Amino acid sequence: MALEDAKTQVDNAFTRDKRRGLSFENTFGGATSFLRRRYSKDLSGVDIAVTGVPFDMAVTNRPGTRLGPRAIREASAIQAFDPPYGWGYDPMTELSIVDYGDLAFDYARVMEFPETLTNHIRTILDSGTASIALGGDHYITYPILKAYAEKYGPMSLLQFDAHTDTWADDEPNRIDHGTMLYKAVKDGLVDPSRSVQVGIRTENPDTLGFNIIDAREVHVNGPVAVAEKIKGILGEHPTYLTFDIDGLDPAFAPGTGTPVWGGLSSGQASIILRDIAGINMVGGDVVEVSPPFDTTGATAVAGAHVALELICLWGWNRRNCRNGTT
Repeated sequence: MALEDAKTQVDNAFTRDKRRGLSFENTFGGATSFLRRRYSKDLSGVDIAVTGVPFDMAVTNRPGTRLGPRAIREASAIQAFDPPYGWGYDPMTELSIVDYGDLAFDYARVMEFPETLTNHIRTILDSGTASIALGGDHYITYPILKAYAEKYGPMSLLQFDAHTDTWADDEPNRIDHGTMLYKAVKDGLVDPSRSVQVGIRTENPDTLGFNIIDAREVHVNGPVAVAEKIKGILGEHPTYLTFDIDGLDPAFAPGTGTPVWGGLSSGQASIILRDIAGINMVGGDVVEVSPPFDTTGATAVAGAHVALELICLWGWNRRNCRNGTT
């Protein structure tokens, strides 16, 4: 069946007539959408809207993450053939997923960007749909959290990152990918006591009460134990998951703005993401993929896999509720 479909499928981003199901379009051809899902602004009955946020004007080091959403979409084409390994279900068949396209914004009016993004995510949430955002630099998480907090109140944050991003910043209009979580805590969007930062390996004198599992702890104790610790902290609290690709070691994700050695392997990250199934994840993002600094495309491949794992995590509890299981 797959071979026959491969002979006839093309440009599924526009031509597929169903939201659910695998895609067998040739990976090397056709219009690229995330996982070959249909591009659509119609969110009626949609479970998850994948949306790109091509913004990189808040970086402190190397730019290029504005090209991240496009690269992640292209890398995801190879994942559209099969259910994701190890989950025991196929979210592409069981969930209604669309590619909602990218955020439209005026690149020359940077100060208008945060509210533009908050409104974009607010529109998705108001339709009863969850969002998975493809960044973009890590600042985008802050405007997204504003929209989510309007719906869920102060949330737990599960962050994979080399940096805490909690450097002090009391200038309300300052746009910086290293201080936005300081703002998120001060604004009451995130409850740090019920939040976890994983993979940290840079110094910051004030972590604002976040529970930190640094990279060394992951290496020493292992990803299975780390996943159990994460679940114990998050409990059933609504959780937003943000994955900065620099949480991975540069050996696995060189294409990022601020690489730091000693990070997680892709294998460790995949085990943790799989083993935290059951957390109350309400939305998420993958950020800081900068294609110009990785000619191999490995960083975008990692970003695409992370984004699919986020979809799997979101769907896990909803699927079990539908099936009457726990």
